[in-house]
Amino acid sequence: MNFNIESAISLLTEKLTHWWELGIKTLPNLVVALIVLSFFWYLARLIRKWTPKLLKGFSTNPTLMSLFSAISYVLVVIVGLFISLEILNLDKTVTSILAGAGVIGIALGFAFQEIASNFISGILIAFREPFKVDDIVEVKGFRGIIREINLRTTHLNTFDGLEVIIPNKYMFTEPVTNYTTTPKIRLDLTVGVGYESDLEKVEAITLKILENLEDRIVHEEPEFYFNEFANSSINFVARVWIKYPENKAFLKQKHRLIKEIKKEFAKAGINIPFPIRTLDASDKLIEVIKQNRQ
Repeated sequence: MNFNIESAISLLTEKLTHWWELGIKTLPNLVVALIVLSFFWYLARLIRKWTPKLLKGFSTNPTLMSLFSAISYVLVVIVGLFISLEILNLDKTVTSILAGAGVIGIALGFAFQEIASNFISGILIAFREPFKVDDIVEVKGFRGIIREINLRTTHLNTFDGLEVIIPNKYMFTEPVTNYTTTPKIRLDLTVGVGYESDLEKVEAITLKILENLEDRIVHEEPEFYFNEFANSSINFVARVWIKYPENKAFLKQKHRLIKEIKKEFAKAGINIPFPIRTLDASDKLIEVIKQNRQ
């Protein structure tokens, strides 16, 4: 029993002595490693501070600035950490960390590929800026005003008061109509008049209404075309370009145009017929209907 205790104490003393000697030998490297790590930590803070100023020429998006500042800070600190571990001759530790990071990165990539896709799309949107906050856009059947753009989603307020959150993957890869960057829109209206109508008169009255429409873009000429012999009417399409500051503008102008056409056609005695159906029945069917009525 005494022999075992003495052997254990001897072994422990030997190990402690070895560690002490190793610590003394490693102390200069440890000091250098701490100095290097401190230097890189200080450098990371400087880079985080200056990153927004360096990126001003590419984007002014505050979310994007904050993201790249954080990424640059973390990358510089990681580089400093790896160099410090190299100074301490911990090569195997560095290799293990890199291998582990690679495996974790692949696993996370598969698990969160949708989130990663939205995230990358958000970064590209922030750089390219195909649309901005307060723009009127239409995407995937939703039309509204952009209220918020972050790195994963874009928030839309539709004109019927709903908030729609759209993943940035769709905002970047799907067709997006931006009505704000093209602040004019063509209003098309199809109308039918009776076959007895004076078509020259119909055209003249309609063109006059189009020319006097409020918020019409003056340098764009109104258009008028008869285009169809329908069942109970001759149909025409009236086209006019209007200013489009918001969705209401389109609806208001269409509302006014319909009212004006109805009013002016009534004054001129021009009929806007409703659909008419003519039923052709045999004499036998007529007799049956008469008998049922009796």
